[in-house]
Amino acid sequence: MFNDIGPLELVTIVIVAVLVFGPDKLPKVIQDVTRTIRKIRDFSESAKQDIRSELGPEFKDFEFEDLNPKTFLRKQLENDELGLKEIRNGFDLKKEMTDLTDTVHGHESASSGSSVSSSASSGGRIDMTKKPEALGRDERPPFDADAT
Repeated sequence: MFNDIGPLELVTIVIVAVLVFGPDKLPKVIQDVTRTIRKIRDFSESAKQDIRSELGPEFKDFEFEDLNPKTFLRKQLENDELGLKEIRNGFDLKKEMTDLTDTVHGHESASSGSSVSSSASSGGRIDMTKKPEALGRDERPPFDADAT
């Protein structure tokens, strides 16, 4: 329930509780809070049981946690009817990333073509600057309707 509370936060909560309620009233407040939490849990469990009994026997394995979208997707993706495990196991991310970095850095690999060899002649660097093309004497510059 309180998985995301660290030790420093817990100490801060205790100090604030002692300052607000005082050391003599603090045990009674803690008992009241725990009793309230217990009542809320009992109420939610009885509501879940009522809903399950109203849904009928075909929903006996229904879990309310499945209504969370993350849990629902995880459960559906773990289901092997779609064949996703085969796709996931057949995809080698490390190999794909090394192929991509080799292509970007200009290293020759078995699948690279002439674009790599042309970049290797310029010292392994690719010129990314935009250079305007020279126009002929009677040519007009290209017109871009979106730019104007």
